[in-house]
Amino acid sequence: MKRTPEPYLWLLFSGGGVVAAFVLPVLVLLFGVLMPLGVVDWPAAEHLRALLDGVVVRAALLVVVTLCLFHAAHRIRFTSEELFGIAKFDRALAVICYGAALAGVAVAVWVMA
Repeated sequence: MKRTPEPYLWLLFSGGGVVAAFVLPVLVLLFGVLMPLGVVDWPAAEHLRALLDGVVVRAALLVVVTLCLFHAAHRIRFTSEELFGIAKFDRALAVICYGAALAGVAVAVWVMA
């Protein structure tokens, strides 16, 4: 039986879906709706910098970004294959999609460093 990374990719997809469903709406609600409308006060820049100095917060943000990027890569890969009928290019499409996700993770690590 041939080993394939597909189960791990599906694991990242499902984890990203959970994060996208639970964490991102809260962030959008806070920073995109409530704070601009004045319902909740904007945090001071010093407070946000102090919050991002913590290793745990940076790691949590990195996990959120990583899972969301892999979720999007997986969704784009399979949607493109089905919508455009390009399943014969599965390996190349997988390399492009997951490579872009890895590049995004590398940029996130660089920004948070």
